[in-house]
Amino acid sequence: MRIERGDIELAGVCKSFDGATNVVDGVNLRIADGAYCCFLGPSGCGKTTILRMIAGHEDPSVGEILIGGQNVVGLVPAARRTAMMFQSYALFPHLSVRDNVTFALRVRGVSKADRLRAADAMLEKVRLTQFADRLPAQLSGGQQQRVALARAAITEPRVLLLDEPLSALDEQLRVQMRQELRRMQRELGITFIHVTHTQLEAIALADLVVVMEQGRIKQAGPPREVYATPNDRYVAEFLGGQNVLHGRIKKVNGASFVIVPPMQGSIEVPLGARARLSVGDRIDIAVRRDDVELIRPGRELPPGYASALPSRVLAIEYQGNFVKVMLDTVPDDEFVAYVPERVFFADPLNVGDMVLATWVADRARALA
Repeated sequence: MRIERGDIELAGVCKSFDGATNVVDGVNLRIADGAYCCFLGPSGCGKTTILRMIAGHEDPSVGEILIGGQNVVGLVPAARRTAMMFQSYALFPHLSVRDNVTFALRVRGVSKADRLRAADAMLEKVRLTQFADRLPAQLSGGQQQRVALARAAITEPRVLLLDEPLSALDEQLRVQMRQELRRMQRELGITFIHVTHTQLEAIALADLVVVMEQGRIKQAGPPREVYATPNDRYVAEFLGGQNVLHGRIKKVNGASFVIVPPMQGSIEVPLGARARLSVGDRIDIAVRRDDVELIRPGRELPPGYASALPSRVLAIEYQGNFVKVMLDTVPDDEFVAYVPERVFFADPLNVGDMVLATWVADRARALA
């Protein structure tokens, strides 16, 4: 049974490589023991630097990193009880699968009998027992990844760190390996920290999604919360699935406000937590793409639908279980409706058709 905790706290962490510019800038974050946490953001946002600082390959310029309540800044990776699985897998080509997995134990002086026993148990967990005597070149990409995962996990770390672990795989194998990683994390019961730039990967895997921009955390929370209720325009646009509109407030009611966007029409939005709003303020709002319905002009709006923006169909893409319809609703910006497949083909649209883009009033959300 694992006794040592793998909870992590980043307290005021900054990192500068040139003494002037922080690539990680004042990060504060708590990650629970046994959680699956994904750092998500574009290239250069600081997510991999944070991973390397947790691992012990870099130290922060300022701030503390605590694992299990212990400040580990200055400690080597082995003393931190962390293990890293690299994007390239870094398997030894001349060693068998079993010998790759036991390598770290051999370096630590574990007896041959004990390390072979541990390796066989770990290979069974990653379902590679029948490949134990093969060389890495004789394995598929997904099998090589499981070897790398087993080699990292066999040291019984408190925290397992994964740097873009799925980026080299094709789409079908990525889906399979997402399931494998989640299964392994639950079975091992240790904290996983996973860096990715792929939105779907993060929300499919994580208990905690951390969205980053230019070295700062923009939002951190459970995947459904971050996806469905983004804090601001950056998070809404980066995660995708949201249409972001802006306008000036025309009227504030008791439970909602009305904005006038830079296109025809007006939009009613629930106040939510945004209690301090004034007429004339400029504000961004978000509407999920799968909440947008398209109605042909002249038809009556269903009950509860308070906004209807005239739009022209610019492009149509069949996505299988839904149809992506791109509209000119917002000048010089993207506006998209995800129309269920059966709904779309019951009355198909064509490029150039005019429609009303509408949604239930309480589905719009004010952004910070």
